[in-house]
Amino acid sequence: MSDCRANTSTGCALTLLLLDAARAVEARAEGALAETGLSLAKLGALRHLVLAAEPLTLSQLAERHCCGKSNVTQLVDRLETDGFVARVADPEDRRTIRATVTSTGREAYERASALLADHERSLDARLGTVPRAELARQLRALREG
Repeated sequence: MSDCRANTSTGCALTLLLLDAARAVEARAEGALAETGLSLAKLGALRHLVLAAEPLTLSQLAERHCCGKSNVTQLVDRLETDGFVARVADPEDRRTIRATVTSTGREAYERASALLADHERSLDARLGTVPRAELARQLRALREG
């Protein structure tokens, strides 16, 4: 944690406070997901596979997950070891490998989504609905600009 808890008027204190808050929210979310066997990174990749109309090539998954192909390969390795994802040959080009979500992976995704929904409700309880909506709007503005 940084030393910016009390004073947000100096230099980089607001930036550090935002980063501290993000790390705390991330740690709570990771803790909530632990019982499903998923991390936020695994859940993100699994989400793309669940929402896809068909199995994705690793390149497609890397692009959608906004990370490098080598990172996605390692992520898919871990998801496959956990039984959440299977690699399948592309029906049109057997040299191409695609990733598809398994029924176990789909169940884990549903459990994780429910846990994160509970996590969101706890954020709502802490912040209140109107301040939460305003914070979300402001965070989107920071992210985009």
